[in-house]
Amino acid sequence: MTYDPTGHLLLTPVDREAPLRVRRLRQLGIGERPDPEFDEFAGKLAEVTGAPYAMVNFIDENRQFFAGLRTPDGTRPAGDTVAAVPTRGAVGRYMARDHGYCPHVVVRRKALVLEDVCDYPRFAGNPVVDELGVRSYLGAPLIDRTGTVLGTVCVVDTAPRPWGRPGLETIKSLAAELVERIHRREPDGRP
Repeated sequence: MTYDPTGHLLLTPVDREAPLRVRRLRQLGIGERPDPEFDEFAGKLAEVTGAPYAMVNFIDENRQFFAGLRTPDGTRPAGDTVAAVPTRGAVGRYMARDHGYCPHVVVRRKALVLEDVCDYPRFAGNPVVDELGVRSYLGAPLIDRTGTVLGTVCVVDTAPRPWGRPGLETIKSLAAELVERIHRREPDGRP
């Protein structure tokens, strides 16, 4: 954790690996534009978990980018849609780094299960609670063969969800599956 110049606790953790992550994402050619394969994978995340929102999320120093996105109505915003969460319930391809829970997953390098974000004071005050109506979160890091955390896969709901251990195991398994797909994009399957 860190503090801003006025002494207020910042709830988004410091991410010292962001420059390395950005270089790795560029090597892989991902994380800067929507990708039909990632949109399809987000659909699979939503279907398997029963969550209304699902994302394949890549994070740089300043923002999050949903290269894969599924929303309740099945629509996806265009690639250049910049929605720093303009209206309650609206999700665009970009989000500020201090919004949401994926930055915590990336820095911790571990999956995160929040069955009801309001049960956790550290997470209940996150802007996505009021701006998007997020009440539950389930996410896992995408750690590639170089040990770099590329981003996350996650699902969210506007109602509390009893994800439990089965949800945790499911999201971790899906993250591993997507990392394997990403590895197959590399020439000769090597970094």
